[in-house]
Order: sequence, then structure tokens, then C-alpha cells
Amino acid sequence: MRALLASLLLIIAGAASAQLTATAGANPFGTAAQQPQFLPVEEAYQLEIELRDNGSLRAYWQIADDYYLYQHRFNFTLETRGESIPLSVDYPPALEREDEYFGLVQVYYEQADILLTPQRIPERATLKVGSQGCADAGLCYPPQTQYFAVDFTTGSISPSAGPGSPAASGAATSDAETGMVTLAYMLLLAFAGGAILNLMPCVFPILSLKVLSFARSSEHDRHLHSWVYSAGVVTSFVLVAALLITLQQAGQAVGWGFQLQSPGFVIALAYLFLAMGLSLSGLVEFGGNIMNTGSALANRGGLSGSFFTGVLAVVVASPCTAPLMGTALGFAITQPPAVALLVFAALGAGMAAPLLLLGYSGAARRLLPRPGAWMETLKQLLAFPLYGTAIWLLWVAGRQTGVNTMTAALAGALALALGLWLWRYGKWSRLATVACVAAAVSLGSWRSLDENGSGVAQLGGGRMPWSEQAVADLRAAGTPVFVDVTADWCITCLANESAVLLTEDMTAAFEEYGVVYLVADWTNYDADIAALLRQHRRTGIPLYLMYPADPAAQPLLLPQILTRNTVLDALRAVSNREPELAVN
Repeated sequence: MRALLASLLLIIAGAASAQLTATAGANPFGTAAQQPQFLPVEEAYQLEIELRDNGSLRAYWQIADDYYLYQHRFNFTLETRGESIPLSVDYPPALEREDEYFGLVQVYYEQADILLTPQRIPERATLKVGSQGCADAGLCYPPQTQYFAVDFTTGSISPSAGPGSPAASGAATSDAETGMVTLAYMLLLAFAGGAILNLMPCVFPILSLKVLSFARSSEHDRHLHSWVYSAGVVTSFVLVAALLITLQQAGQAVGWGFQLQSPGFVIALAYLFLAMGLSLSGLVEFGGNIMNTGSALANRGGLSGSFFTGVLAVVVASPCTAPLMGTALGFAITQPPAVALLVFAALGAGMAAPLLLLGYSGAARRLLPRPGAWMETLKQLLAFPLYGTAIWLLWVAGRQTGVNTMTAALAGALALALGLWLWRYGKWSRLATVACVAAAVSLGSWRSLDENGSGVAQLGGGRMPWSEQAVADLRAAGTPVFVDVTADWCITCLANESAVLLTEDMTAAFEEYGVVYLVADWTNYDADIAALLRQHRRTGIPLYLMYPADPAAQPLLLPQILTRNTVLDALRAVSNREPELAVN
């Protein structure tokens, strides 16, 4: 069933599913002791420039533990009197890794020792050094530029504020300037990540219906409704952040998407999507404007409908975040509440931007087909992704609780569908509708039928349940370990498992390399898994850790979007034996 649901979600999501990163569980606004404390960039990457006797320059970085620098992001320029002197750059061997932002890259851990040889040696010049690095915990710093005044005659080197402006000490920019640049960079990443959220399989049908409503709207209405929708999106993001901060101050360990660990919320969301789908299929009309489909509020006509459609879009986006959001959220959790709220506002602005663009740009709207009968057909077609989402959510609820609770929720869904069908037959039939809705709520609230859900704990294929003790025991016995922190509501987790981790050749690879596969199930809240996420400075899942057999060695932190080669390289790195069979 898990594989079937993964395939269904991948079909619904299309190419966009590979761009989504689910996050939930760990507290992104934990106490100071729990928050990841990222180093200032000048402490994470300490650069020294040396002048050698032959006129070459040595650029030597000392890199803090669990931080790295990208080889392809280095750039060096030597200038004198406005003239640039060509440099020959000699890079040392680097570590190859699959990066979630740049793909397959070369990176440096611990140190980077680079030799620069100028084509000719001037008396004095300014060396410009560009670099960019990231922390394994998920924060990527903006590109850095440093300047050094080099006197080739005396051999002296000093940091400089820029070409022709030597400085006695200090970095190229002040701490305040660096902080503003970093904040601007993170806000840009948050904005881009929010825009990608529109490709989510749950959000896209809602956005599509809102766009269709523009086809027959006046220019004034398009502008007004797009701004009101945007206000609903941004307001919802800020309220979510404020709620998380409030819960943190109350000592709760929660994070983005934490509500999906509540079976009641998951069942209610499934009912909402079922009602939306039935509305699109023409079974019932909520209000006068179907284009504002969502909840009862979102189905209201006028400005309130647009506002609450934006609210609904944020609610259904909670199972996923885009890859660029990971870095922005990693930055937000280390900042004061005001800055964290600003980052969440940027996420909302990014999510609202495409609809706002369509509301104002005639060129963008001209890319859409002309209004016609196809709009009704498309509206009905868009119901099916919503039905698929409802099925997935009910399956998640079943995994959280058990098959009996899921069956009761399905019976509630049937009662809801009957009630919606009766609604259109007049006053007295609407009383029956109220009774059906009450029955649906009651059935969806039953929890005593199952003590505990199995989640992903019903394993197979050589996988075992995770615990800190299990990891320690296996490593003490000389066995490397892979830990998969996953959940049934995590779309990216399902995609990675279906495409990479649970394939037959990957299962064989784990066995041949002698690596034990442990699963940490985060479908329901688990305090030990919350501690594991905090330990590795993650705001949510998926989290993939590859532990060497040596108990003193640190685990390898794999990207949130996996490829086959990434996992195989990690297996080779921690394995204490060569596979008996070739893994092709």
C-alpha cells in the first residue's frame, strides 16, 4: 500500500514532486539550548593569504567542523592600477558529493589550500577572493568577497576594504553590513521557495481554479482579488510562525507541518478535500462562485472568498517545503522572533507572487487558453487530484492509528458525501445534511478502535526500527548503520523511497555492503526522534544519516533529495568491506 500511495503521489505531483522537501516534527523555535547555533561566516571559514618567495600566493582556509566550501564557487582576481593580472589556480583534491542546490559538486571539509600563481609580479596589487560555503545542518551562507592588499616588494599582506583601500585589519565589510546581506539572501531564498510551493499537488488545483476565475473578471476585480488572496497567504504564514513561537515558549517541540501528526487534523483535511472534489464534480455548489473553492469560507463569493482561498492554500502546503526553503528556515530558527516572522512573510510573498503576476500581467494571462467550455471540463478534471489527496490523507490517518479508525473515517466520508448530495433538495433535506455532517464528525473522531498505529514500523526488506541504543549496539559490533527519518505524510520521503531507497538493487546494495537500514518513524510524534532532529540541527524531515562502524566517527549527512549514486557513494564511504556482487 505504501508503494502504491507513493506512485499515486508521484503521478499527481509530476515533475514538481522532486522539488519538494517535507519538513515537520522538530521545533524550529526551540529553546536556546536546542537551537542550532550557526557560526558567523568569518569563524566558519578563516582565510589566510601568504606570499611565497617565487611570487605565488597561497590561499589557505581553515574550515570549522561540519562546514564545507564549494570548489566551483571560488574565484580569484589580482588587480593593479585598474589592470587585471591573469592567475593560474592550483586546486587540491576535493570531496565529491551530491548537493541539493548545485547537483554533483566538489567540496572541501576541514581545510582548503589553494596556490595562485600570477602571470607577472607587480609591485603592489589587490587580491579579490570570492567563496561560498554551507553547514551540514542546512544553512548556506551567501557568497563572500574578501580583499587583500599585497605588497610584492616587502612581502606584506593586509586585509582591504576594496581595491586601492587597504585596511589594517578586519573583513571586507562590517558585521552589520554582512548581517544585512545575509538576511537579504535568506529572504530571497524564502521567496523562491514559496513560489515553488505552488507546484505542490494539493496547492496546484486550488491555484488553477483561482486563475480560471480571472478569465471573465474585470481588470479592477483581478487586481483587487489577487491582492486579497496574497494577504490571506502572507497572513497565514505569519500566524503559523507566531503560533510556533508561542508553542515554543510553552515548552512544546513542534515544527512546520506539526499538525499532520494529529490524526484528527488529517481526517478533517481529508474531508475538506473530499468536499472540494465533490463541488468541482458538480455534486454541490457552495455559494455563487465555484472558483473560490476551498472550505466553506473559501467558497464564499467576494473578497472573503479570495482571502480564505489564500488561507487554504497555506494549510494544504504544510506537508511540504521547497528545497530553497530549507536554508531559509535553517536561518530563521537562529534569529530573534521579528526576523523569523520576516522570513515567513517572505515565504508567503513568494507563494502569492505567481497569482499576483497573473492578476496584473496581460502577457502572462495570454499564455492561458481562451475562456470556453474547456473550463468546465478542466474544473471537473481537477477534482480527481483532490480525491487522490483525500485517499492519501485517510491512509496516513490509518497508519497513525489503525485500520479500524481509518474505516470509521471512510464511513464518515460516505456520510459527508450523502449529506452534500441531500443539500440541494430543499429546506428539509438540509436538516438531513446537518445530521450527516454530524455523523461524519463523530465517525472521524473515534480513536478507541485502535490503540496505536503501525506507521512505517511494519518494515521489511531488511529494515529495522530505529533507536539510539540500536545504533550504538550495531556500531559497537563493527556494523555501519543507515538511519532513515521518515513519515507517511512526508511526500519527499515517499518519493525518495519509491525511486531510490526501496528499489531491489538498493536493497541488495545495503546487504552487500553490510550496512544495516534503520527506520525512524515520525508519522506520529516521538520525543526521541525530536531529539535526534535537534541533535543534527534539522527543522524537519527527511533526514538521512550514514554512520560509519567506528563509534567515534561522525555520520555522513545525505541530501534531502536522494539519487542512486549519492546513496551508493555513502555506502562505499562507510562500508568496511567490498561487495561480493557488483552493484550496477
